[in-house]
Amino acid sequence: MESWNLREQEAPHGARSPVVLHTADEARAVLIVLEPGQSLGDHEVKENAYLTVIEGSVRVESRDRTMDATAGTFLVFGPSERHAITSDGGARLLLLLAPWPGEGHYRGEEMVDRKT
Repeated sequence: MESWNLREQEAPHGARSPVVLHTADEARAVLIVLEPGQSLGDHEVKENAYLTVIEGSVRVESRDRTMDATAGTFLVFGPSERHAITSDGGARLLLLLAPWPGEGHYRGEEMVDRKT
C-alpha cells in the first residue's frame, strides 16, 4: 500500500511542477498545487481527466460553460476536451488520468497506440 496526505504533500513550484503521485497502466495520479493567481491555461489531455478540488477554489472553463468549484467538487473531462483552470486564492487539486497513457498521447518519438 502507498499513501499520501494531499493537504500536506509538498509541491514547491506550484502549477509549474505538478507532483506525480502514482503511475500504472490503468491511471496516473497527479497533485497540482495552484498558488494564488496561478492557472492552467486552455489545454487538453488525451486521457479521461478526473479532477477533485481538495482545498481552495478554482474557476473552470470548458467549451461554453464556466463554473466556480470549491473543495469537495469532482469534475470529469473527456479525452481531448479543452478546459482552463484558474485560482485567485490558491487550490490543491487531485488529477487522475485514465487510462494512462491515453490513445494518441505523444511520448517523445512515439505516439501511444492502445489498440496493439
